[in-house]
Amino acid sequence: MAVIAIMAFLACLTLGGVSMVRATAASWQGGISREVTIQIKPAEGRDMNQALLTARDVALQFVGTIDGQVVDEAATERLLEPWLGTGLDFDELPVPRLVIVTIDENNPPDFAAMAAALQRAVPGAYLDDHRAWVNRLSAMADATTTIGVSIMALVFSAMVLTVVFATRGALSGSRDIVEVLHFVGAEGGFVARQFQNHFLNVALKGAFLGGGLACLFFVIARFWQARFLATPGSDQATALFGKISIGWGAYGGILLTIVIIAALTTLTARLTVMRTIREIDRIRSDPARTDTL
Repeated sequence: MAVIAIMAFLACLTLGGVSMVRATAASWQGGISREVTIQIKPAEGRDMNQALLTARDVALQFVGTIDGQVVDEAATERLLEPWLGTGLDFDELPVPRLVIVTIDENNPPDFAAMAAALQRAVPGAYLDDHRAWVNRLSAMADATTTIGVSIMALVFSAMVLTVVFATRGALSGSRDIVEVLHFVGAEGGFVARQFQNHFLNVALKGAFLGGGLACLFFVIARFWQARFLATPGSDQATALFGKISIGWGAYGGILLTIVIIAALTTLTARLTVMRTIREIDRIRSDPARTDTL
């Protein structure tokens, strides 16, 4: 039961971690894909404020754009404050200015045509549709899912091998009894049910224990993040994993994992017993081996 509990804990922890990372990546991806950015660099004789307004108006002419917002000097200064400090003089420092355009995700505009129109209206304007970041986030989420599925497959494989060895050990200690029962007419299915019922009981206890500990881990992690909010450790964890929380879908996945572990354990025990009984039948049907034994 302890081994099954450990395997269930690792499997459920992996499932919850993958679910959390995918939810965070989807949130980032959704936030990025809802906006495009127009970047305008300072140029000799250019009225930056007028150029920003012109770029915004050109972008909003396209079907699929919802809103446009010019990032003013105060907001730009706040963005650069961690690197350049406060009190920036934009007349002396050639800092690019931004226009953020909100788009309709279900009906995005023609970005190529928009970029060309911006170049004609404001030479040097650069349209960033963030597709590179979206593709990277999608690739990261897919890689995380693949790694998680691989880890769960390894955990299940290790658990199946453990159950096989445990069943064989139990059969070795009771082999004489199994042979007598089978000899006096007990079917293989009857004998197998006795073992599978035992291992089903053990597997359910171990799987629920491991799954419960995994759920408790996520609850404690969420409490820790909320308790130590705005601390360096919490900020780093939030930047890496987002909000340490799993939804009801992940809890449902943990419950399904518990059921799968119990089913795999029961099926493995049954198949192991049936194979042993077939070996007993082969020995009984071979006179030479029976005489030798």
